[in-house]
Amino acid sequence: MLSKGFLTIGLLIISNVFMTLAWYLLFSWSIALFEYSFQVPANRIGFDGNGGPFSLLELKVIQEVITLTVFTLFSMLLFGLKLQWNHLAAFFCLVMAVWFTFQKP
Repeated sequence: MLSKGFLTIGLLIISNVFMTLAWYLLFSWSIALFEYSFQVPANRIGFDGNGGPFSLLELKVIQEVITLTVFTLFSMLLFGLKLQWNHLAAFFCLVMAVWFTFQKP
């Protein structure tokens, strides 16, 4: 059985793939419906106020990292984006942002 943390992150990834497609395709609003059908349960399952493992801030940081990762992969596959050193440096900063977010004071 998957933990709530992995389930939350998996649903957010699926949600983000749909939203990324929605921004670039003509029938975007019909795709956005699928995005919301994954994002809303992910946030409800993952929120620590509902018994999940993540605070609101942690959920937002996770979502932003997923958004940028999905967008980067989408750009590479569909638009031929070539990663440069500054993209890798930015990704490292995102990883560090996640790490700092999850550090307990």
